[in-house]
Amino acid sequence: MIRKITRPSTARCTLPMYISFLLGEPNYGSCCRLADVMTISHDSANRFLQRERYEGKDLYTESAPHLNLKGGTLSVDDCVLDKPYSQYLAFVGYFWSGKHHRSVKGINLITLYYTDTDGQHLPVNFRVYDKSEGKTKNDYFRDMLEDVMIWGLEPAFVTGDSWYSGVDNLKCVRKHALGWLFALESNRLVSVDKGQWAQVQTLDIPDDGLRVWLKDFGHVKLFRTWLKDQPRHYAVFLPDDDELTAIGRKTFTAQHDKHWHIEQYHRTIKQVCNIENFQVRSKTAIRNHLFAALCGYVQLQKLSAMALIGNCYGIQRNLFNSVIAGFIDALMPTMAHLNPEFQAVVNA
Repeated sequence: MIRKITRPSTARCTLPMYISFLLGEPNYGSCCRLADVMTISHDSANRFLQRERYEGKDLYTESAPHLNLKGGTLSVDDCVLDKPYSQYLAFVGYFWSGKHHRSVKGINLITLYYTDTDGQHLPVNFRVYDKSEGKTKNDYFRDMLEDVMIWGLEPAFVTGDSWYSGVDNLKCVRKHALGWLFALESNRLVSVDKGQWAQVQTLDIPDDGLRVWLKDFGHVKLFRTWLKDQPRHYAVFLPDDDELTAIGRKTFTAQHDKHWHIEQYHRTIKQVCNIENFQVRSKTAIRNHLFAALCGYVQLQKLSAMALIGNCYGIQRNLFNSVIAGFIDALMPTMAHLNPEFQAVVNA
């Protein structure tokens, strides 16, 4: 959690400074680079990362004032922060990567991402997968869901991919009287006619969905989409049985589109917030770096919501325009001899 101090801090490196550095530095996210830029000791930056104890509640506290906390959609997903050459780094392991379509060496970040009824969307909780805790990603998801509900979030819907569609997770969401939309593997068993089980890939699913009994859970509605000629299957659940029967393609598409925000979030924190670029090894320092990167994303979303930037990529793309232009103007005169010179036409 954020430190409670009894006197003004004399620390040279602070969270706002570190966040700004991550958003402004395009390539080298290290304590030494921050020290060069801000003329502070690199130990000051390193001590900052070792000193704090930022957790998921701190991220919720930062995001909550900018969201309508009631009636939105809560999405869960994880991503792998590539660390292919790290040997002594905490949290590093081999995880399945959707980017590489194979298991890769890196750090697994699990996020709960909330989209409110006004269209604003921000991360509200996070965990770093730690094998020493003996938990699975599904355990982390259930813990994080319990956390945000206690903190005051009141979503109406929960979404996730097939990794999180296990029966224990689905029942946990139902226990909170929430609707959900989760992807299903193509061999997941459902029953259209009582006593007869079939894999979802074998069913003829109408465009407006098919009401079925999901094994070990209960009634859901199935939908099928296509991506690059590959079918994808989704199940939707609503606490009210009549509403579940009435749900159609339009509602399904709206919830599916909201879930896509978390995929855009993963791309932004890697490409803009420097979340993968750090050179510290301990668990505390890594977790604090990740928190700062996520806070950087929150700041970008706030600026975008206030129309101060066009999108999250705007700041970094335009940050060096004047520097590059000044460099070009200074260097061009030294190469004037390379310009073609006009010569009068001579008639032979």
